[in-house]
Amino acid sequence: MTRTALLVMAYGTPSGPDQVEAYYTHIRRGRPPTPELLEDLRRRYEAIGQSPLLQITLDQVQALHQAVAAAGHEDIPVALGMKHASPFIEDAVAELAGAGAQEIIGVVLAPHYSRMSVGEYTSRAEAAAASAPGAPHVSVVRTWHLAPGYLEFLASALRDALGEIDEDVRPGAHVLFTAHSLPKRILGDGDPYPTELRETAEAVAAKLGLERWSVAWQSAGRTAEPWIGPDVLEVIDELAEAGTPAVVVCSAGFVTDHLEVLYDLDIEARARAAERGIAFARTASPNGDPLVMGALADVVLEQMAASETPA
Repeated sequence: MTRTALLVMAYGTPSGPDQVEAYYTHIRRGRPPTPELLEDLRRRYEAIGQSPLLQITLDQVQALHQAVAAAGHEDIPVALGMKHASPFIEDAVAELAGAGAQEIIGVVLAPHYSRMSVGEYTSRAEAAAASAPGAPHVSVVRTWHLAPGYLEFLASALRDALGEIDEDVRPGAHVLFTAHSLPKRILGDGDPYPTELRETAEAVAAKLGLERWSVAWQSAGRTAEPWIGPDVLEVIDELAEAGTPAVVVCSAGFVTDHLEVLYDLDIEARARAAERGIAFARTASPNGDPLVMGALADVVLEQMAASETPA
């Protein structure tokens, strides 16, 4: 009988202030950041306090493990592998292979596919497995941007966020669905990332009957090349100039509270909206919400079933 294991992959975060430089260097593919870039990142972390990302990720892995076990896979080994921090994807694959895994089912804690995100996680997992004992086969969930539980969570969270806006301006509120920007060059390759975010946004907007909404991007890297836009801060400026009284950000591309949510939205975007005189709210992050963890378990189980089906 094939020994199946579960590999949960996530972006990663520095475990403490002393790890910020190593983390940033890894993101930059071994190129140390300039003193100015490093100081800016440290300032952002200081502004939010200790990032909760690592603990939330560990909790998500545990919740997913429990959900998959409850579906009849009680003995499935599970490991967390991160892209830019320890334990790395390669460490997790080695752990699972060492435990005798012959089939590794992978899922990334990011709902939308891009070759630069989920694609890179997949490539690293496959390369690690190819050189691991037994060379286990790797099968990774490609996308879960339309998973019913995920959409249901977003719709509920957005309904709650809209409720935070004063009743007198709520009818004119504009909803921005956001995700992490990526370099604009992916558009020339037909990458599905922007399309998948729009599909998520369209599905949630339809659930709530939204009329005023659009897609925006956030947290672009500090590099010379252009990144996908429009940026959320620029859109807030445009909405204010057009007389929009309120903006609600649905950070659909993120599944945890972390720097890009707690600083880029809660501090930076909120401040921009205040400067422009418009009300601001954002949706809660999924974190360990049972609806989203159940949706993830479902896509994992579907991937497991597909991997067991003869070609």
